[in-house]
Amino acid sequence: MTARSERGRQREPRGSEPATMDAVLLRRVNRWHAQGVSEKLVDLYVDSRGTPPREAYRPPGRHDFLNRLTAEIRRPGFAMVIAETDGLVGCAFGFPVRSDGSWWLGFDGALPRGIEQLTESGGVFAITDLLVRPHPQDQDVARRLQERLLTDHQASLGATLVDRADHPALAALRSWGWLDVGEIWRPVSATLLRALVLPVGERTAARPAGLAHDAWTRWPG
Repeated sequence: MTARSERGRQREPRGSEPATMDAVLLRRVNRWHAQGVSEKLVDLYVDSRGTPPREAYRPPGRHDFLNRLTAEIRRPGFAMVIAETDGLVGCAFGFPVRSDGSWWLGFDGALPRGIEQLTESGGVFAITDLLVRPHPQDQDVARRLQERLLTDHQASLGATLVDRADHPALAALRSWGWLDVGEIWRPVSATLLRALVLPVGERTAARPAGLAHDAWTRWPG
């Protein structure tokens, strides 16, 4: 997960009108279009991380991200929203979390009951990457990308995993409303990850059990 944040302004879409923030247009694309612009997405990944050109070709650089993107595109239910001006400035993509709860395997301790219930009902969507090129409105672009991706899928909860050492991404996600709910161990990558969730609008206004503000007490210092 890659994230940046700065101040900006946005305009709410009306009806079926494309979502825009001043000159920024949000557009949903299918897996075939995503494959067709994969190289541009890799460039976006490098730019969003502020990676020096010399480092961009070293793991976990362009090749690593391209492999991960290719694998994500093949997932059932894959979806992507891109943000454009005169070129690509951001994207968010992911897939619906299966109701069997397999996405949460390796969670340290008991999964909060509210998250478990929403997972069982098919109301959770995993955002696996949120990329924004440095831009005067990048904070608003990131917010709208995540909101558009989740609302398009009528999800009640967004979910994501972040390397616990990636403090800039964790801080940005927290500022955008994400709640840290614990840690997940993934043996394949031998990595301990922070699990975060994002309640969506009125569908979670009641705050299901396990999504109360005391979840913030588990945020790493």
